[in-house]
Amino acid sequence: MRPSPSLFAVPFAVLALATASTAQTSATPTAEDYRRDALALPALIEADYAYIERLPGRAFPNTDILKAEAQAVHDRAGLLRYAEHALTALADHHAITGASFADSWAVTPSYSDLWIEPENDGWIVTSVRAGSPAQAAGVKAGDRLTAVGDQSTEEAVAAFWREMSLSPDGDRAGYAARVLAAGRRDRPRDLTITAADGTTRRLNLPSLYSMQRDTPAVESGLEGDAWVIRINDALGDEATIAAFDAAMAGARDGQTVIIDLRDTPSGGNTVVARGIMGWFVDAPSAYQIHALPSEARRTGIERRWIEQVMPRPGKRHRGPVVVRVGRWTGSMGEGLAIGLLAQGARVVGDPMAGLLGAIYDLRLPATGLVVKIPVERLYAVDGTPREQFRPEPN
Repeated sequence: MRPSPSLFAVPFAVLALATASTAQTSATPTAEDYRRDALALPALIEADYAYIERLPGRAFPNTDILKAEAQAVHDRAGLLRYAEHALTALADHHAITGASFADSWAVTPSYSDLWIEPENDGWIVTSVRAGSPAQAAGVKAGDRLTAVGDQSTEEAVAAFWREMSLSPDGDRAGYAARVLAAGRRDRPRDLTITAADGTTRRLNLPSLYSMQRDTPAVESGLEGDAWVIRINDALGDEATIAAFDAAMAGARDGQTVIIDLRDTPSGGNTVVARGIMGWFVDAPSAYQIHALPSEARRTGIERRWIEQVMPRPGKRHRGPVVVRVGRWTGSMGEGLAIGLLAQGARVVGDPMAGLLGAIYDLRLPATGLVVKIPVERLYAVDGTPREQFRPEPN
């Protein structure tokens, strides 16, 4: 897989919080700096995480194991490992660290190819990424993930959370299964798959981190009478705007344009999204709603605002627009889908990744280590939370 130019990039210019923007980091952090930042992270999450109500008691799940790990931090590696564990405790695929280790878990959905959901005491593959190792191995939606390595999936999920003294309840179950199926970045995946007919196979699949592909950012061509434009995980690269413009030059006036966003798991930025949407509006038009819960928690005053897309001079397509989405439509891909919906497009396919909100880069105050968590909530223009939006079936 070709790495995204901006992994889970912040989907608009970062509006850094005061704790992040004014922090002065030491030229050479001390052991106490690293420990202090580890101890500060739970409070930072509780202050700024946009979805705090997902957590029991609306508080960071600071177990005794996590507390002891934070107290023991004395260097950068220890702080980074602790930050990985702390963000994992949120069971939120949109909460990640800005750096990683060679053996860190693969980011989902960017470097995953199986979407797993718990169902009827089993672990069902609900979607398989097109062109992926899992698809090449014959894994299909409806199959079950029955083991990870030598452990049953149930045992592996429980062990995943046991490291932090957490139970595999609620959102944690599916989150852990998807992370385990994506595997660690530096090694193959050992997965046992059981098909609907009961056939069981033990598969050795490469990590998507180990794979490269030479795929253009934008591809286009005819599909019947429609003009199809496929974006290949490039919504974080501003060069995609010019590539999309060139692709749109092939569309006839009045022709149906299909925009395929099924391979945009790593998100991107709003500049690229607005550049694309600008082809389909005549006047300033709302495409999504933002909310900043941290400000409301701090002041008691709710803050919301509407983001608009603007027409682009000399670039206007008049004709039906269809947007294709799926589980590997993530972050800004999801924002682009609901934005095009607001401009009259049809959005069709499977549920999207359901990534929560918009992430900000937050720097820990003493060391400058970056963590990325959802700080804004995002909504479609009709008020539907973006993560709850469901497309029309194919």
